Amino acid sequence: MSPFLAAIFWNVNPIIAHLGPVTLRWYGLFFMLPFVVGTFILTHIYRSERVSPQWVDVITIYMLIGTIVGARLGHMLFYDLDALLADPMVVFKIWQGGLASHGATIGILLACWLFARNNKFDYLWVLDRIVIVVALGGACIRTGNLMNSEIVGKPTDVAWAFTFPRDTEHLLPATSPLPAGAVLVDRVAQADGTYAYPLHAAGQPTTAATLMAVPRHPTQIYEALFCIFLLALLYSMWNRTKDRTPRGQLFGLFVVLLFTQRFLGEFLKENQVKFEDNNLLNQGQLLSIPLILIGVWVLWRAGKDPQNPYGYAPRDLGKEGDAEHSTIKA
Repeated sequence: MSPFLAAIFWNVNPIIAHLGPVTLRWYGLFFMLPFVVGTFILTHIYRSERVSPQWVDVITIYMLIGTIVGARLGHMLFYDLDALLADPMVVFKIWQGGLASHGATIGILLACWLFARNNKFDYLWVLDRIVIVVALGGACIRTGNLMNSEIVGKPTDVAWAFTFPRDTEHLLPATSPLPAGAVLVDRVAQADGTYAYPLHAAGQPTTAATLMAVPRHPTQIYEALFCIFLLALLYSMWNRTKDRTPRGQLFGLFVVLLFTQRFLGEFLKENQVKFEDNNLLNQGQLLSIPLILIGVWVLWRAGKDPQNPYGYAPRDLGKEGDAEHSTIKA
């Protein structure tokens, strides 16, 4: 069987185009997409509950800052602390890569808390609605990871396996015969001390610098599809109850399901950093456990506060003059 038929060959260029000094990347596009599309979803939700859509622009700013800052700090603290201690300024070098979803989660929680405190929203009311958009964001981010050929799964022979020749961190020494679905990649030294990894030319003899990319679980797709499922589930639940949604129900369910999937899915992934290799559980699993427990606690208490069973928000839509004169703190 041809290796290109035994697995899905994924060699997509992560760069869309170069526009002068600006490089457009698929990851950047998918990172920003949920902030754009999410405003339409959140506007519909807010209007349906008589909350002015002008608040959507405000919370989007909070979310954007919280996501970027939290994801970057989370990566440095959870996965690359030595580099942060050696050079604290490295935290600003986002173009070098390194964003952590658990850090983004913490950043989003803090951003929503600040938004709720500053603008007299109930915190869990905000979280119950925002997780619908966050589920969309999760699907988009994992699609961006796919376009980058990163966060790959372990080798497998399942029919839907992907071969990632651009994932240079997990290339293996070439063997003969070549495993079904695997492709050869050459490690070529560059003048600047770095290496290039072109595909090995057909018919050419292999050398000690010839490596292979083997079929792997497309874990990015697994997580993206699960996030789409969460989006559909959470939206349908909200759509049935709207302003009578039990306070904390959607947020608690989202956290429990998302991070349970993350915990289990990590067993199919390659570790992201070397220090995880000898651990029983990797960093992603360890960070998921407290979030799952928080979600269970919130879900158990959802709607049980007799004084505040549904949460609250400024019901300022439709009241004459309120939309124009309400005070919003960004």
